[in-house]
Amino acid sequence: MASKTRQRPFPPHEVVAVLMERVPGRFSDKLGLALESHRPKALFLWFLASILYGARISGRIAARTYAEFVRRGLLTPQQILKTGWEGLVEALDAGGYARYDFKTATKLLEVVRTLVDQYHGDLNELHRAAQDARDLENRLKALGKGVGEVTVQVFLRELRGIWSKADSPLSSLAMLAALDLGLLDKEVGEAGRSEVERMKALWQRAGVRGKTFSDFESALVRLGRDYCRRHRWQSCPMREFCGGRRASALPAKG
Repeated sequence: MASKTRQRPFPPHEVVAVLMERVPGRFSDKLGLALESHRPKALFLWFLASILYGARISGRIAARTYAEFVRRGLLTPQQILKTGWEGLVEALDAGGYARYDFKTATKLLEVVRTLVDQYHGDLNELHRAAQDARDLENRLKALGKGVGEVTVQVFLRELRGIWSKADSPLSSLAMLAALDLGLLDKEVGEAGRSEVERMKALWQRAGVRGKTFSDFESALVRLGRDYCRRHRWQSCPMREFCGGRRASALPAKG
């Protein structure tokens, strides 16, 4: 009879340490945004980036479109409202969003207008008004149709430890990567503890310096998005640590 537990060739904390060496962490850091400052401008720019990343479009196009917004000086809610629908369409087209430009411009204007009307354009005010983590997520979604589940996950993931109420569940991509690395196991998981809590405990044991839990979670998301989900195990930077459900798909190392 097969054992119910899966043998791990490497200690989990070692896997975490190597992951942080090989895979980039927070997306906001790459954009040069210091979210720890709590500055409304930095938070809004990350929110804008999250809306772009949350759409059904490649990360490359989303990043290029975000850079186009910055180049055009569309850095605050007020500047976006001032540029208007046509200006937003031009910026989206220049970034490669041509397929979704009209719809995205309309949604952005709705979201930004609601943010200005209800929270004076400051996402910190939205956070302060929220009763708890669930209410925070609902208030973000209530800003407009342009803010869906994926956008909220992307945005709040990198605000863990910065906003006290930013505590969303682990994303499906992070879960996928954690399962394939053997960091989570649905069958033998710790009873009564959420995946996020278990990952936080593992992160503390790993003791990686100069990084945050958000970096760890973002690295898992990158791994899940670029390799696990696409079945690109042979080119995966964590290939030798894969003890997950698809390890048998990997050829033996020569």
